[in-house]
Amino acid sequence: MKRYGSVIEVKAGRLDEYKRLHAAVWPGVLAMISQCNMQNFSIFLRKLPDGRHYLFSYFEYTGGDFAADMARMAADPETRRWWAVCKPCHTPFENRAPDEWWAGMEEVFHLD
Repeated sequence: MKRYGSVIEVKAGRLDEYKRLHAAVWPGVLAMISQCNMQNFSIFLRKLPDGRHYLFSYFEYTGGDFAADMARMAADPETRRWWAVCKPCHTPFENRAPDEWWAGMEEVFHLD
């Protein structure tokens, strides 16, 4: 099992929409997350001192081929439609990796 964390900014004026979407995530999207070996998926929200809102995600990956599972998810039509309604709520970081939307974070501590 490997833990993943990532962060992204919420676009000004889109916070309520983002919360509404995630209060009722589409069942097919939830199923795909599970099928791609992701568990304990959480998204946290925080307004930082710069006055902007940021989302922090966490999940545990239990599969054997992360790249293949993420490609499978990215190819899923319902997941792609979900991303199309969620992405307008985001302002991705300029310094994220080329293949990222949410910027990956380094794990510096974990207590088992």
